[in-house]
Amino acid sequence: MANLKSTKKDIRRSERRREKNSQQRSAIRTFAKNVLKSVKAGKKDEAKAMLNTFSSLIDKAAKKKILHKKNADRHKSRLALKVNSIK
Repeated sequence: MANLKSTKKDIRRSERRREKNSQQRSAIRTFAKNVLKSVKAGKKDEAKAMLNTFSSLIDKAAKKKILHKKNADRHKSRLALKVNSIK
């Protein structure tokens, strides 16, 4: 266990950050699942709108280093391919 006051504070801050980052990652995953559901249902307009919002969310997460930038780009690219494949 930490002895220094500053170390205890750092542990508290790290815990708060971990919880917040976890929530954001979970929200991103949920949003991706919703986009995939609308793709499977064949709702192109809805999927495109959701993909736009998803891209924004994932870019913000990458900017804050919650996800790696290339990981975020890969997810956006793969979802965009699926959305654009709807006829």
